[in-house]
Amino acid sequence: MTSSHVASQEELKAAKVPVSWRDQCSALLIPLNVCRRQSYYLPWECENERHSYEKCQYDDMMRRMRKMAKLKLQQAEELEDA
Repeated sequence: MTSSHVASQEELKAAKVPVSWRDQCSALLIPLNVCRRQSYYLPWECENERHSYEKCQYDDMMRRMRKMAKLKLQQAEELEDA
């Protein structure tokens, strides 16, 4: 993840983003929520914003899964060596 996807705490607070949604993709969530409010949450609106946010979420999940797999592999190797 690049730092361009992370919004500052002040931006998140001004956009009223709940704490539980403040993650690596929070900078993409702000324009998505603005678009949703402007279009009254119509499902066919804001497709580009939603897709970019969901792609960021997916990439973040895959990054965390790869990191966890590496940790499990390292732990298995350590147990094997001991």
